[in-house]
Amino acid sequence: MKFQLGQTVATPAALEALEASGQEPDFFLDRHVQGDWGNVGDEDKAANEEALLNGERLLSVYTTLLGARLWVITEADRSATTILLPEEY
Repeated sequence: MKFQLGQTVATPAALEALEASGQEPDFFLDRHVQGDWGNVGDEDKAANEEALLNGERLLSVYTTLLGARLWVITEADRSATTILLPEEY
Protein backbone atom coordinates (compact mmCIF):
# COMPACT_ATOMS: atom_id res chain seq x y z
CA MET A 1 0.00 0.00 0.00
CA LYS A 2 1.59 3.25 -1.15
CA PHE A 3 -0.83 5.66 0.59
CA GLN A 4 -3.97 5.84 2.70
CA LEU A 5 -7.33 5.89 0.93
CA GLY A 6 -9.23 7.68 3.67
CA GLN A 7 -12.99 7.29 3.50
CA THR A 8 -13.97 5.45 0.31
CA VAL A 9 -17.10 6.48 -1.53
CA ALA A 10 -18.61 5.89 -4.96
CA THR A 11 -21.24 7.70 -6.96
CA PRO A 12 -24.49 5.88 -7.75
CA ALA A 13 -23.60 5.80 -11.47
CA ALA A 14 -20.19 4.25 -10.73
CA LEU A 15 -21.83 1.65 -8.50
CA GLU A 16 -24.30 0.83 -11.29
CA ALA A 17 -21.43 0.37 -13.76
CA LEU A 18 -19.62 -1.91 -11.31
CA GLU A 19 -22.74 -3.96 -10.64
CA ALA A 20 -23.46 -4.33 -14.36
CA SER A 21 -19.93 -5.65 -14.91
CA GLY A 22 -20.06 -7.99 -11.92
CA GLN A 23 -16.98 -6.32 -10.45
CA GLU A 24 -16.36 -5.09 -6.92
CA PRO A 25 -15.04 -1.63 -6.00
CA ASP A 26 -12.22 -3.26 -4.00
CA PHE A 27 -10.70 -4.65 -7.20
CA PHE A 28 -10.07 -1.11 -8.47
CA LEU A 29 -9.24 0.38 -5.06
CA ASP A 30 -6.58 -2.30 -4.53
CA ARG A 31 -4.96 -1.47 -7.87
CA HIS A 32 -5.10 2.26 -7.10
CA VAL A 33 -3.52 1.99 -3.65
CA GLN A 34 -0.70 -0.18 -5.04
CA GLY A 35 0.23 2.49 -7.57
CA ASP A 36 -1.27 0.77 -10.63
CA TRP A 37 -2.75 3.92 -12.14
CA GLY A 38 -4.54 2.06 -14.94
CA ASN A 39 -5.17 3.80 -18.25
CA VAL A 40 -3.58 7.19 -17.58
CA GLY A 41 -1.03 8.81 -19.85
CA ASP A 42 2.65 9.13 -19.07
CA GLU A 43 2.22 12.71 -17.84
CA ASP A 44 -0.48 11.67 -15.34
CA LYS A 45 1.58 8.67 -14.22
CA ALA A 46 4.51 10.99 -13.50
CA ALA A 47 2.19 13.43 -11.70
CA ASN A 48 0.88 10.59 -9.52
CA GLU A 49 4.38 9.44 -8.65
CA GLU A 50 5.30 12.99 -7.65
CA ALA A 51 2.03 13.32 -5.72
CA LEU A 52 3.05 10.34 -3.60
CA LEU A 53 6.02 12.40 -2.41
CA ASN A 54 4.37 15.82 -2.25
CA GLY A 55 0.89 14.95 -1.00
CA GLU A 56 -1.12 15.97 -4.06
CA ARG A 57 -4.28 14.45 -5.52
CA LEU A 58 -4.00 10.99 -7.12
CA LEU A 59 -5.95 9.88 -10.19
CA SER A 60 -6.35 6.41 -11.67
CA VAL A 61 -8.43 5.47 -14.70
CA TYR A 62 -9.81 1.98 -15.19
CA THR A 63 -12.24 0.21 -17.51
CA THR A 64 -14.81 -2.32 -16.33
CA LEU A 65 -15.30 -5.63 -18.12
CA LEU A 66 -18.23 -4.03 -19.98
CA GLY A 67 -16.18 -1.02 -21.11
CA ALA A 68 -17.34 1.62 -18.63
CA ARG A 69 -14.57 4.04 -17.67
CA LEU A 70 -14.06 4.68 -13.97
CA TRP A 71 -11.98 7.33 -12.28
CA VAL A 72 -10.58 6.74 -8.82
CA ILE A 73 -9.48 9.96 -7.14
CA THR A 74 -7.76 10.26 -3.76
CA GLU A 75 -7.79 13.74 -2.27
CA ALA A 76 -4.49 15.49 -1.58
CA ASP A 77 -4.97 15.23 2.19
CA ARG A 78 -5.77 11.50 1.81
CA SER A 79 -9.06 12.01 3.65
CA ALA A 80 -11.20 10.41 0.94
CA THR A 81 -11.10 8.35 -2.24
CA THR A 82 -13.98 8.52 -4.71
CA ILE A 83 -14.93 6.18 -7.54
CA LEU A 84 -16.87 8.01 -10.23
CA LEU A 85 -17.52 8.16 -13.95
CA PRO A 86 -15.45 10.76 -15.84
CA GLU A 87 -18.56 12.70 -16.87
CA GLU A 88 -19.44 13.19 -13.19
CA TYR A 89 -16.25 15.12 -12.45
